[in-house]
Amino acid sequence: MRSSPCSSFLASNPLFLPSLIPRYTSRNSFRRARERFSFAKSLHGIRRNIEVAQGVQFDGPIMSRDALEVNEEDDLMVQVCVTRTLPPALTLELGLESLKEAVDELKTNPPKSSSGVLRFQVAVPPRAKSLFWFCSQPKSSGVFPVFFLSKENVKPSYKSLYVKEPHGVFGIGNAFSFVHPSSIDSKGHSTMKTFLSDESAMVTAYGFPEIDFNEHSTVISKEGSSYFFVPQIELDEHEEVSILAVTLAWNDSLPYRFEEMISSYEKSVFQVSSHFCPNLEDHWFKHLKSSLAKFSVKEIHPVQMEHMKFFTFSGRDQADAKELVSSLPWFDLPALLQKNIQSSSQFHCKLSPDVVFSNNMYFCVAPGSRSSHLAIAAANHPLTTCLACFDERSLAFHAIGYAKGSLKPAVIITSSGTAVSNLLPAVVEASEDFLPLLLLTADRPPELQGVGANQAINQTLLYIGQQVLLVDQYISIVLLENHLTVVQQIVQSIKSNGVTTGQITEVLQVIKEAKKGLLLIGAIHTEDEIWASLLLAKALMWPVVADVLSGVRLRKLSKPFLDKWTPVFVDHLDHALLSDSVRNLIEFDVVIQVGRRITSKRVSQMLEKCFPFAYILVDKHPCRHDPSHLVTHRVQSNIVQFADCVLKSRFPWRRSKLHGHLQALDGVIAREMSFQISAECSLTEPYVAHMLSKALTSKSALFIGNSMPIRDVDMYGCSSENYSHVVDMMLSAELPCQWIQVTGNRGASGIDGLLSSATGFAVGCKKRVVCVVGDISFLHDTNGLAIFKQRIARKPMTILVINNRGGGIFRLLPIAKRTEPSVLNQYFYTSHDVSIENLCLAHGVKYVHVGTKSELEEALFVPSVEEMDCIVEVESSIDANAIVHSNLQSFARQAANDSLAMISGSSLLHPMIDNVLLCQVSGIQYSRYRVELCDKPTIYYGESSQFHREGFILSLTLDNGSIGYGEVAPLDSNRENLMDVEGQLQLILHLMKGAKFSYMLPLLNGSISSWVWSELGITASSILPSVRCGLEMALLNAMAVRHDSSLLGILHCQKEENGSAQPHSVQICALLDSEGTPSEVAYVARKLVEEGFSAIKLKVARRVSSVQDAVVLQEVRRVVGDQIELRADANCRWTFEDAIKFGLLVKSCNLQYIEEPVQNKDDLIRFHEESGLPVALDETLDDIAECPLHILTKYAHPGIVAVVIKPSVVGGFENAALIARWAHQHGKMAVISAAYESGLGLSAYILFASYLEMENVKTSREKTQGMVPLVAHGLGTYRWLNEDVMMNSLGIFRSPYSGFVEGSVSDASKNLKDVKINNDVIVRTSKGVPVRRYEVRVDVDGFSHFIRIHGVGHNAEGSVVLFLHGFLGTGEEWIPIMKGISGSARCVSVDIPGHGSSRVQSHASETQKVPTFSMEMIAKIVYKLIEQITPGKVTIVGYSMGARLALYMALRFSNKIEGAVVVSGSPGLKDPVARKVRSATDDSKARMMVDHGLDIFLENWYNGGLWKSLRSHPHFRKIVASRLLHDDVFSVAKLLSDLSSGRQPSLWEELEDCETNISLVFGEKDVKFKKIATRMYREMSKSKKSESNIIESVEIPEAGHAVHLESPLRLILTLRKFLTRVRKSYAEKELSQKLLLALKET
Repeated sequence: MRSSPCSSFLASNPLFLPSLIPRYTSRNSFRRARERFSFAKSLHGIRRNIEVAQGVQFDGPIMSRDALEVNEEDDLMVQVCVTRTLPPALTLELGLESLKEAVDELKTNPPKSSSGVLRFQVAVPPRAKSLFWFCSQPKSSGVFPVFFLSKENVKPSYKSLYVKEPHGVFGIGNAFSFVHPSSIDSKGHSTMKTFLSDESAMVTAYGFPEIDFNEHSTVISKEGSSYFFVPQIELDEHEEVSILAVTLAWNDSLPYRFEEMISSYEKSVFQVSSHFCPNLEDHWFKHLKSSLAKFSVKEIHPVQMEHMKFFTFSGRDQADAKELVSSLPWFDLPALLQKNIQSSSQFHCKLSPDVVFSNNMYFCVAPGSRSSHLAIAAANHPLTTCLACFDERSLAFHAIGYAKGSLKPAVIITSSGTAVSNLLPAVVEASEDFLPLLLLTADRPPELQGVGANQAINQTLLYIGQQVLLVDQYISIVLLENHLTVVQQIVQSIKSNGVTTGQITEVLQVIKEAKKGLLLIGAIHTEDEIWASLLLAKALMWPVVADVLSGVRLRKLSKPFLDKWTPVFVDHLDHALLSDSVRNLIEFDVVIQVGRRITSKRVSQMLEKCFPFAYILVDKHPCRHDPSHLVTHRVQSNIVQFADCVLKSRFPWRRSKLHGHLQALDGVIAREMSFQISAECSLTEPYVAHMLSKALTSKSALFIGNSMPIRDVDMYGCSSENYSHVVDMMLSAELPCQWIQVTGNRGASGIDGLLSSATGFAVGCKKRVVCVVGDISFLHDTNGLAIFKQRIARKPMTILVINNRGGGIFRLLPIAKRTEPSVLNQYFYTSHDVSIENLCLAHGVKYVHVGTKSELEEALFVPSVEEMDCIVEVESSIDANAIVHSNLQSFARQAANDSLAMISGSSLLHPMIDNVLLCQVSGIQYSRYRVELCDKPTIYYGESSQFHREGFILSLTLDNGSIGYGEVAPLDSNRENLMDVEGQLQLILHLMKGAKFSYMLPLLNGSISSWVWSELGITASSILPSVRCGLEMALLNAMAVRHDSSLLGILHCQKEENGSAQPHSVQICALLDSEGTPSEVAYVARKLVEEGFSAIKLKVARRVSSVQDAVVLQEVRRVVGDQIELRADANCRWTFEDAIKFGLLVKSCNLQYIEEPVQNKDDLIRFHEESGLPVALDETLDDIAECPLHILTKYAHPGIVAVVIKPSVVGGFENAALIARWAHQHGKMAVISAAYESGLGLSAYILFASYLEMENVKTSREKTQGMVPLVAHGLGTYRWLNEDVMMNSLGIFRSPYSGFVEGSVSDASKNLKDVKINNDVIVRTSKGVPVRRYEVRVDVDGFSHFIRIHGVGHNAEGSVVLFLHGFLGTGEEWIPIMKGISGSARCVSVDIPGHGSSRVQSHASETQKVPTFSMEMIAKIVYKLIEQITPGKVTIVGYSMGARLALYMALRFSNKIEGAVVVSGSPGLKDPVARKVRSATDDSKARMMVDHGLDIFLENWYNGGLWKSLRSHPHFRKIVASRLLHDDVFSVAKLLSDLSSGRQPSLWEELEDCETNISLVFGEKDVKFKKIATRMYREMSKSKKSESNIIESVEIPEAGHAVHLESPLRLILTLRKFLTRVRKSYAEKELSQKLLLALKET
């Protein structure tokens, strides 16, 4: 490290500043040609001495191998920045105070290390403030450098600073800088080089190329040099969040000690604290103008750098740069050079003695002769933006949109006469919504007023009744809202009437005493207030109802799950209130509303019904906004000020019972709405609203039109999980969501001027805007297309026009029921046939028509890539839309009633935990069974001797002793086998112990999947279908026993109503194999009819020709007659041609349907169309995973008449119910089919089928479809059971009432409530695999290592699998995986030396008391450990650090390693410089752990991009907490250093010679190690021995780097398959050797 002043090197982490990276920029495009950058020009002549800022200096950042100027012989030191992320701050000022407190605490407890880099960072509101903060700094700064860096990279200009207020970076002070190689000593390198690690999260350096300091501290231009530094205090603004940070660096050897660093920091923080711009709304222009206007800036020069684009400003006269050097000793970004102001270039319009306007305005100009002087003055000034339109009304609404987006007024210039009158609608809207607006309207002189002069009207009376201020008689100026920040202090500002201390104390006391609080977030315009509302919700922890215009209704979630520290957003309260029961349930004692009035009428009515209660309204609007007259406490202030008072009060949060009820209700209705909207195949208006949030990002905004669009988005809009990396890094722990800016014209809520307002909003907010309007609204503002086409000063827009050919909202109002259709069409719907396409064509605007869901998605996402404006017409229908809305409301009401009935019933019987209904698992076990069958199952065809069925019975015991049983009965196929199933069961037994689950699980609407993820930490899709089915069956049966009910009772919790009584039985369809002659098969069919079966399914496609199958079916139909329902099942075995032959021959046989007649699923519909036969889905459903609706959508064709659902194949009751509901929605049959389960599973299926029949009746009733015919379900496999798992009678018999074979609901309920297991068929029972923990002593090189061992399972064959954990882990984390494969091997995991409970004892000399934890040393320890564990070979499984060790063992100790599974591992580093850098980096991290403790180390460790996927895991906090369980932190740190991948031997060259079986495993989301594994596989495949050895590469879906934690079930399957292959390969080799030996002997 050098102490002399020198040039610098760019140190930017490109991951964190994407907006600074031009898409076309790459390292190869970087040039330092002077004619391009002009930086040399702007520094020409500078030869004055300046004071160079002192600070720690680095030789550079670690960016890439090519950019690193390091020789192998150099001594190298890498510094890692220790980053501490503080809780989000309400304001920038409070964020700075939070940082100051953190540094003050650091001063009282200084770090132990002699050098280091510390960064404290805090999230602050994202509104652009960095430029204003920069401009607020004093001209003669005592701290340097001070800079502002604009992130505006689209047509940057000096003007854009005024108009756009761009996001950027403000920095002050020098924490440390980078040394360029050009300044290194004459030998070409220094004795010690110090670099900053590229893993230093979010640390960015700033600077210029081609600048240097000579020995006299003079700035000079020098090609090849550069200067870059990291500021001490930095405000880095992003679209989603701004990051305020303090970076501190010290090094005692410079000397730049900790004390000097603190002193330097205190100067910086004192200056920025003393020069804040406290209220940007009042002072932003004042500070911007005072700082920038003193510089004469004529042109802008983009300076393009690696990973960044910077901008500098230069004036014409640059001879004297004294001010630049003295006030800003290094540089300013932009570099502003002082010069006298030229008045001729300043727009200065004096309108009266009292009012003067200046230049940074957005002007909306309407043509007119009397206003021409105003228009010319505005247009000619270089720092104004002007837009012209012939329609004053559209122009005025455009100005309103601009005010909504920018929070500043636009200026409207019009002529006199009716032109002024056309502004009235917009004036009304602005007045009602408290928006700033300035009207400059020309007028006739006084002598022409009231005398009949042309275009002379009384403008003073025009706006009476609105909140306006009229000035002057010649030019009228109308100021809406007291927003005089652009007026040069001519008109006195009216002070906001803030609440007094006594008043706010009273309000806070009301909040403190609340027991049932509700937070309403109304319409909010500013980003700071949206931010404040989120922090307010976090502090109160009350249920939150957010209006669609609040910005948080369509939020992006950074966590797909909720924890108890997360506010609960009740997004679907409007739908819940459709239920009378919900309305009667809800009551509040305190309601806080922040923001303007809410959209939902039902929520407003609910508040009226709940009154009296304390209603606190927080709004800065001076007028009373209380239409229901409910407000008891009115706080006139902005939300930020109010939130500050609440946050400082620190209320203890509590959750009421109502809180839990609302959370449960909202989840149920959200899933119901999502299902109903997605299940509908056609494109509907609610689907448009539902899809919008997925098309929006933090860089986009939404403008919603009035009438139906805003109501639809408010009711059907949803949150999504698409969030940015910055939000993930900064907010996920404290605020697990980010908002989307949303606005609309809700002042007077008219439909006029919406298109114009949307375009103005796009100009003002500087984001890509999506606008949704109805067709009548669009036609009402057709002239807005003239503004839309101009695209001035804005980003591209997408306009969605919902065209239902009229005013569709009237169809949903009561008037539609009592008015003649002709009257409705003419006077209310105002039906039209106007072509929107032709309107767009006339205006030259791109037009897209969409009629399907896929077309809509393409239209929403493609324009964002093409960067162009687009108008998208969504075709709809008034009547169809009314039906869809009516159905959705009916289903929402039903869902609310069902869930509330379940909540109410459970809460009466059982206590609540944290106000949430929960029960807990106290025990779980499984038993393997084997039952005899009386015949070969039809799933096997050809020669087969399998006359038995095997599976597992899962027994789950709850905390009150209730026991539920489930059956896991996998079909022996490629997808599942008994060994894999048992492995998953072992893991589930481990995870389920002590698990808690909600009483909402029986709703089967995604509740079980959500619970599996949040409680067990595994994705439901990773569970094998039969296992998931058995688990759900056991859970539901246990809950039924706990409630003293039945499976049907808890699924169908609604009380019996007229016409909806629970059915007593379920009809059964017989199953018939087609083996034998046609007459033989027909004979069996006749016998089945005689037994009482009303339906028969015949297995076909078992013969040589489909014609033969047709003959059999014809004979069966002839024998059984026409009264019996006949089905056929081909099991996907026919070609299309064979299927058509069959279909044409049996067309007259009146088949109810044929299941899966063709091999290619895409031919199913074509088969129906050509054959005329109805088709049913069966095997097609087997591939349906977590979200089946998108697969089912293409089978909505009426020719698909049924879905045959095997719960054990599709993944349980939840998926089965979803598929059945989809079928019922589309008028198809849902047939439950068994897969040869025992009586236990069949009993559950009888009840489940009964439940689906009842649900179908409800669906038909809601959709008024009439009576629903009963369905015979495919449960006839009971006839194959020669013995059963249960002693109970199954309850399938011929009904004396109907005469048909049916399954009794009551018998099935009794069987599941009182299960009696037939122990004769039980093979064995397992309550889980015990874990043996013990210690093994291993002596190596004078040290005794006491290794902690975790042992699971035993195997007679002697197979042993050894598991090695990653850095910071322990052997304990492998236990779930080990249990999963314990049935096929003995599993052992160890605490690697230095970790967990492993310890070491020295027997060496006093000089060596601590061992070296090198790769060689650890490998020796593991080798000797293996010798103690087993005399034979082992399969070794390692993760990350353990994976490197496993690979090393496989290559160097192949005599003891049978196979190696390398999970997220690498062979080390090959490049010498990369090795040097990595070892130095790990040394720095080890020092960080020792100096700052394990807690802080873990915070920094898991902030890396490698762990992004793991951070979203619901058990992430628990996982991190487990990393603290190490007995000796010093040893952990030493191992990090000694076992660094930079110090271990590189194994790349040895991969080709690998003699061991290798499986390379990596997560789908782990991009880095996926590349490494691909390269390793390629290298290993070159080996000549790869043909005899196993070399495989396996990608684990839905997992990141920590595969074993994120997807343990899939890893278990991978390990089982690998172990099986290894054993098979070993057996084949052994057999081959024996044969060779036998041949030699002969």
